[in-house]
Amino acid sequence: MKILLTGANGMLGRDVTAFLAPHHQVLPHPREALDVTDPRAVLETVRALAPEAIVHCAGFTDVDGAEARRDAAFRVNALGARHVAVAADAVGAVLVHVSTDYVFDGTAAEPYTEFDPPAPINAYGRSKLAGEEAVRTHCRRHFILRTAWLYGAHGRNFVRTILRAARERDALAVVDDQVGSPTWTVDLARVIGEVIETGAFGTYHASAEGQCSWYTFACAILKAKGIDTPVRPVESAEVPRPARRPPYAVLRNLCLEALGVRMRPWDEAVAEFLARDLGSEAGG
Repeated sequence: MKILLTGANGMLGRDVTAFLAPHHQVLPHPREALDVTDPRAVLETVRALAPEAIVHCAGFTDVDGAEARRDAAFRVNALGARHVAVAADAVGAVLVHVSTDYVFDGTAAEPYTEFDPPAPINAYGRSKLAGEEAVRTHCRRHFILRTAWLYGAHGRNFVRTILRAARERDALAVVDDQVGSPTWTVDLARVIGEVIETGAFGTYHASAEGQCSWYTFACAILKAKGIDTPVRPVESAEVPRPARRPPYAVLRNLCLEALGVRMRPWDEAVAEFLARDLGSEAGG
């Protein structure tokens, strides 16, 4: 397939490119090459290239920054998704749109499925939900993949932050009352590659199996790297942030399971990530 990729220089975009390139003709477009907030540029680029599929990885991902820059977040995450969806539909392309667990409010007692109603509690989540709605409205052949707590070798993320902090501080304090499923971008890239050709369009959850708190995640990272910096569990109230976080943002990949596609446990993926050379890069 000829696949256009937005956000190609991002943490996810680079791993998606690496996974798809051996099997498809990938056309990676970083923000400098394609500004998704420009509807004319998006439509002209897509019509000129006529891709069979578009993987839309571009996004405003600064959760706290979205509170202060709501217009910017919505321009990228909502309007940008709309522009890409309109262009994809115009050429009959399949669209894969990456969304987030933050479309939920985190009050559930069990993992969210694709059939639970979204109720975002911060500007970032609201902008991503608006993007989902735009994709459903404007592109008939679409996949929406909600994922969670992404980390990878190529960008700013929790793994990088914890490893750097452990080198610089005598002890760490990490939130223990927010629960989710850390997901390696390499694993999500594989799933994108698997679902894109199925024709089973719709909304999917695509996060690692299992769940943990940020504190548990931090402990697993340091243990895997043999770092003995003490970590103290704290409540969210002790480390206030501009954006509220869902206390329980665990996704169940119900629809993905129906396709026979599984994602591995989060701790298994983290261990492999940190065992690779990529793990040392993540340390900054």
